Amino acid sequence: MALHKKTKQYIAVQVIRTLYSQFEKFPDDVNNNRNAPFHEAFLNAFSDKLHDKVASIPTFISLSSWLHGLNTSLGQSFFENTAHILACGEKKEFTTSKKNNLPIDQKQKATVAEIITALSNGNQTPSLATENSLIFKTSFPRNLVEGTDFTADVFFENPAEVVCIEIKTVKPNKGVFKVEKQKILEAKAALKIEYPNKEVKYFLAFPFDPLHDKPCGYDKAQFMKYSVGFTKFFDESEILLAGEFWDFLSGSPQTMEEILTIINQIATPNFMNELAFLSAPKNRIEQKENYLALLEKWFLCQEQEVMQKAEQIEAKLHNKNLENLYYQSCFKGGDYKTQRMQQLLAL
Repeated sequence: MALHKKTKQYIAVQVIRTLYSQFEKFPDDVNNNRNAPFHEAFLNAFSDKLHDKVASIPTFISLSSWLHGLNTSLGQSFFENTAHILACGEKKEFTTSKKNNLPIDQKQKATVAEIITALSNGNQTPSLATENSLIFKTSFPRNLVEGTDFTADVFFENPAEVVCIEIKTVKPNKGVFKVEKQKILEAKAALKIEYPNKEVKYFLAFPFDPLHDKPCGYDKAQFMKYSVGFTKFFDESEILLAGEFWDFLSGSPQTMEEILTIINQIATPNFMNELAFLSAPKNRIEQKENYLALLEKWFLCQEQEVMQKAEQIEAKLHNKNLENLYYQSCFKGGDYKTQRMQQLLAL
């Protein structure tokens, strides 16, 4: 089943916000960029290799810095927010600083340590079912101690289960898997005490597979061999990768394809011109058909509804504040004015 049109709109709003931010930061003038003498000095050795690929070394440094910013924005904002939209989830911290740390039973903590030792020594292979049966075995906590702090980038629950997901970079650092696995096992044990009647699930998620030849494709076995120590500590069923991850969140197939379609329709070289067109209230009247067509292209279905119900809304503009709201731009910079739209449709 395809994503609901409002879900597509919410994702489109994230796309627009991300694109606008990156256009604002794009290094049009490399001469105004910060001093990077060590980078330039080292890159001089590669000047012959870069000659046909980049305009200049300062340009290359500037674009590399900008791309790093885009990576950060995707990892810390876009992927997370899109995941929340699809799953109706939230970011949730179970930490001492937030006074939300979950206790763990001493026996569970000792069991986790035994599992980690066995995995480290190669005496045990990762098995989600086996490990769950061991850490969930304590039926009633008798000796509670402070658990390990953890944060779920995506957290949601329903009557049957509690789900935590950590969204990771597709190039995880070597040597982190032992620490991650211990944290996850303790987190699951603590969550089981907090939610004794629910199934507890905890995943590491990777938004795409950089090793696959198809944008939405993935090969979990190959991907996990890509980083040293991954397969030593994690069962494949603890990992959500590429299309599998996005489908899991939405409950619908081909969700990643739909997300990329939304991005591709909005992210064109004409993006800033189209945003400027939608940001000019006069275009809603003077170029109504073009305006509606662009709203359709950008998946802004509720702004289309505002325009299609213009007569009904205008008839209820009984005070200056509502009139001012109606004739406002629907964008402020790269932010779509969701509250404005909701107030108008409520009329």
